[in-house]
Amino acid sequence: MGVSHETIYRSLFIQARGVLKQELIQHLRSKRRMRRSRQSHASGHRSGQIVVAISIRERPAEIEDRAIPGHWEGDLLGGTKNSHIATLVERHSRFTALVKVPSKDTAAVVAALSRHVRKLPAALRRSLTWDRGLEMAKHKSFTVRL
Repeated sequence: MGVSHETIYRSLFIQARGVLKQELIQHLRSKRRMRRSRQSHASGHRSGQIVVAISIRERPAEIEDRAIPGHWEGDLLGGTKNSHIATLVERHSRFTALVKVPSKDTAAVVAALSRHVRKLPAALRRSLTWDRGLEMAKHKSFTVRL
């Protein structure tokens, strides 16, 4: 059985520590201390990241203590045969809403959530905290729609 060069490099960079690491690095063709996969950076392009992300630490204290209704948390669940469901959980009452989404494409998720959230009373539409998934990369357009 053969071992690929990628497997050898990964094992060296992950397992090596201290003096052993220094000795091993001297024998590598490229004398870099950190290994980066070819897919990690394609010409400095930051694909796979939300552009103008707002940190969860920036949300107001009233959301944290769950005292006022209308603050939601959301996530996208993927099922079999490319099926997706968006979950919305209201933080105060723990009311859960499930929204069927045709695909995990950003535009499809934003459109489905917008249709569902518009049906809620204005008092229950204060904020939505989404996980870091790329399906909400266009969160600005979601905010503008509502």
